[in-house]
Amino acid sequence: MPVDWNALADLIRRHQKFVLTTHVRPDPDALGSQLGFAGLLEHLGKEVRIANASSVPSRLQFIDPHRRCEQYPSQVCEQTVLEADVHVILDTSAWVQLAELGKPFKKSPAVKVVIDHHASSDQLGAIEFKQVEAEATGAMVFDLAESQGWPINRDMARALYCAIATDTGWFRFPSVTSETMRRAARLIDLGAEPAVLYNLLHEQNSLGRTRLAGRCLTRMMVDAGGRLAWTSVSLVDYRETGADATETDDLVNECLKLAGVEAAFILIEQPNGNVKASLRCRSHLDVAVVAEQFGGGGHRQASGATVPGPMAEAQQKIVTAMKKLFPA
Repeated sequence: MPVDWNALADLIRRHQKFVLTTHVRPDPDALGSQLGFAGLLEHLGKEVRIANASSVPSRLQFIDPHRRCEQYPSQVCEQTVLEADVHVILDTSAWVQLAELGKPFKKSPAVKVVIDHHASSDQLGAIEFKQVEAEATGAMVFDLAESQGWPINRDMARALYCAIATDTGWFRFPSVTSETMRRAARLIDLGAEPAVLYNLLHEQNSLGRTRLAGRCLTRMMVDAGGRLAWTSVSLVDYRETGADATETDDLVNECLKLAGVEAAFILIEQPNGNVKASLRCRSHLDVAVVAEQFGGGGHRQASGATVPGPMAEAQQKIVTAMKKLFPA
């Protein structure tokens, strides 16, 4: 369903102080859409702070060259959040994904706005600008700018290009349309450099991350007649390989490279004993329904949830649920 960008533009014009946030462990779409949206607000003379529960991963710092994304509460205090006229939540519609920032957001009388392309949604008490068919939240921010004739500078173009490129698997996922490519072309015209950004995003792995990927490949398992594959990462793996917790992104996609695999997941042990499950599938399946069984959510083809540990029990639960995607 098309988004009424005029309604969002009118809301923006009526207010002055904005606090933007996104989900924990922000990815390029989360960061890119925030930075792009912040640039649009500042063009209109608005006061903007970007406050996230998680810091920007070191490998993604290039998306935020001016260090606009600040961490709550170490860099942005509660009072700043409470004094905002509008809270804008990008790339998520779940309270749990806001972590500690959810507390002041719930206390504040500020207008709440959600800009998101995920299917799953909590009742955030927000005005929702939701477009599930959008390939990235960054694409939605781009469309807002284009609809209103608001300028996109080079830094914004780079951030929004990263958002769209990564959430489409570098333009190879079924969500890609001709409009996606037109957006990408426009952002290139505005200063995004595909070769440079690809190198920064995908060709700067640490030795630790490479070793961690090797472990994940070695312990990969299959079931459901070869249609389901999975792997896992333990806390011990980080210590022994030298990788860190931000370097697990995209490892689940290695499972989908196996011939015949239609769905996959990776289990990542958390310091508190829980296990994070990232689920992926081909276009004819829906892993969001599996994630929702465990209190998570996301897209049909890419979802996640957190499951109580230990790892062996979490694995059994997820395998059982995922196998139900394949009727006998």
